[in-house]
Amino acid sequence: MDSINQQSPKNQNKPEVDEKNIKRSTSFRDDALRRFKKNPTAIIGLIIVFLFFFMAVFGPYLTPFDPFQQDIINAHQPPGGENILGTDFFGRDVLSRIIFGARISLLVGVTVVVLRAAIGIIIGLIAGYFGGWIESILMRIVDAFISFPGILLAMAIMAVRGQGIENVIIALAIVGWPTFARLVRSEVISIKEREYIQATRSLGFHSGKIMFQHILPNCLATIIVYGTMGIATPILAEAGLSFLGLGATPTQATWGFQMSLERQYMRTAWWGVTFPGLAVMIVVLGFNLLGDGLRDVLDPRMKE
Repeated sequence: MDSINQQSPKNQNKPEVDEKNIKRSTSFRDDALRRFKKNPTAIIGLIIVFLFFFMAVFGPYLTPFDPFQQDIINAHQPPGGENILGTDFFGRDVLSRIIFGARISLLVGVTVVVLRAAIGIIIGLIAGYFGGWIESILMRIVDAFISFPGILLAMAIMAVRGQGIENVIIALAIVGWPTFARLVRSEVISIKEREYIQATRSLGFHSGKIMFQHILPNCLATIIVYGTMGIATPILAEAGLSFLGLGATPTQATWGFQMSLERQYMRTAWWGVTFPGLAVMIVVLGFNLLGDGLRDVLDPRMKE
């Protein structure tokens, strides 16, 4: 009986510990959501990003006209009437092409950031955790990529591989992964010296398990914030490459190629360049505002 009585308090304490953990995680989520709701710029950014993703997903059902159907007779019709944003040189509806262009721009932005993060996280984890000659070699490779102008490297890759969205994604992913590597490396260097990491080492945990199960989760907040804000960069780069004729093919509806096609008619048909340019500006602004809001929520240093 005495042994049973001695064990019962221990069994009763386990639910209390679980309840504390649940309350702590719940309070963190509630506090993060409260701070996000109090940030009007973050809400605006979220709305903008949601609207563009909605356009990208449901584009075929939202376009008033076929974005690829040409109607030379109605070329360069001004905004108003059936064509709310006017028509381009080939008589195609500008609004429909902007809606379809959102799909390609967001596809490029999100895919490039995911690829950059995947490469950069692995390189940064290895360099920051092991240090020594491994870090020196990896960081010299990173420095070599960073020292070369990114847009010129992307243009060189596109010149070799040719036009196409797939090649744009590959080129921009190769150009941008070093920034993720340096970011993750700096986070790993500060985290690996903490007491709980030293404890896992002393218990004989494998280095891979320590990196991916104990260090990486503590870097995710920074990676998510940087990745969200970084989506805007590939979108701008893709628009620039398409504007120069090195990005999407002429058969694809992209904002950059639309501006390139209409740039020589700016004085007589300003809407052909203005509205695709505004679409690029607004989506970039939305991701920047959303990234700032996530930083305020996920960064504990931003708490008051």
